[in-house]
Amino acid sequence: MTVRNGRAPREPEMPSWRASDGRGNPPGNSRDRRSGSGKGFRLPGFLRFLLFAGALALVVLVVLLTALRPLVRAGIVGWAWDNPSAITRLPFVGDFVREDLGSAIDAPAGTDPTEAVFTVNTGDTIALIAPRLLQGGFISNAHAFTFVALEANLNTLLTAGDFVLRRNMTPSEVANALVTDRVQVTTVKVTFREGLRLEQQTALLETITSGVDPAAYYQLAKHPTQNLLADYPWLATAGLPAGASLEGFLYPATYDLVTSANGGPYKVTDAEGLIRMELDKFYSAIGPDRMNVPKSRGLNFYQVLSLASIIQHETAQPDEKALVAGVYQNRLARLRGFIPLLGSEPTVIYARDTDSLAQIPIEDWKTFFFWAAIKTRIVDLQVSKAMQPYQTYQVTGLIPGPISTPTEIDIDAALKPDTKAGYLYFLALPNTGKNIFAKTLAEQTANIHKYYP
Repeated sequence: MTVRNGRAPREPEMPSWRASDGRGNPPGNSRDRRSGSGKGFRLPGFLRFLLFAGALALVVLVVLLTALRPLVRAGIVGWAWDNPSAITRLPFVGDFVREDLGSAIDAPAGTDPTEAVFTVNTGDTIALIAPRLLQGGFISNAHAFTFVALEANLNTLLTAGDFVLRRNMTPSEVANALVTDRVQVTTVKVTFREGLRLEQQTALLETITSGVDPAAYYQLAKHPTQNLLADYPWLATAGLPAGASLEGFLYPATYDLVTSANGGPYKVTDAEGLIRMELDKFYSAIGPDRMNVPKSRGLNFYQVLSLASIIQHETAQPDEKALVAGVYQNRLARLRGFIPLLGSEPTVIYARDTDSLAQIPIEDWKTFFFWAAIKTRIVDLQVSKAMQPYQTYQVTGLIPGPISTPTEIDIDAALKPDTKAGYLYFLALPNTGKNIFAKTLAEQTANIHKYYP
């Protein structure tokens, strides 16, 4: 190797394929970079800024929503309760409300499983029934019930009626029950008119289909249990003798006997249920004031009731009842011969019928003719020993107990009999329903000849 002209030796020339980019250009040509082709491509600066700003805003928004969510929720929830329709119309509002209510949505009101009846009135809405449900203890959170009721579309399904609810239901169960658990009660009416004796009421029960067993009804009324009497202490206060029947206290009225029911406080009316209704009605109609008989009257209330039952059968005229009561009071107060005889035909008929009914099965009482007039001399009519106290043409004093259940006007007459005129007799006038009164037997005899020649 030689050195020419004092220069360093030349490097060998590179092959053309290594000294170019394959297109005749040297590697790293600046024109190539400007053209944007190749692996070194980058977004323009303003686009990179927009992307960064958007990402940063999203992060900030997420942070703000997380930190401020309770405040946002409180505002939306408060607005939602002022505008309940928005809860179902705007899903995000419903979500906030649900989140705010939490476990209250599924929480039962309590633990009491007793069935009770809740009444939905005509025109009621969710907003109207929620406070009443809360007051009744069927729900514990009015908003929780309103929320689930709105979701269940209860406003369009709600109808007037009685519904069976329990106080251990969840809000959803309450809303569902107010649609599906309507109280279904079937009843039959029985009317005990004035003047019916116990056996007539029993006979009437034989003619209807109900849950009341006529024989059970009669036996319980005739021989009330201690448990029944204990629930009506006013019977003892009224003077009901030990072992006496409830005759006189079985109030005449129309009663609805439940024959079938699907729940709630309703149950099929049995014999005891009917007797309790009658006793309740008696106490409600007569009241404690009438039962508190002044000592000056000389009778306790049970004796007043017995006298009133006679008055009821002797006259239907309101203006005569106190006078009839006066006749019997005058007879009780005076000695005629050696004994005071009451002399009341209805009491003798009661005694005769009682003896006859004892020979007839209860199921046949419905064909018995009650209160038929006595065809023979009444003073000579003989009755059983048990019924002898009711043969007031033969025995002295007041009858031992009522012969039917009198009403208020009869009881008032017996409490305040009109004795001023001193009447001792009265006579039913033909075809009028009225009576004529007399002070002496001579006057009574004259009236008989006049009106019954």
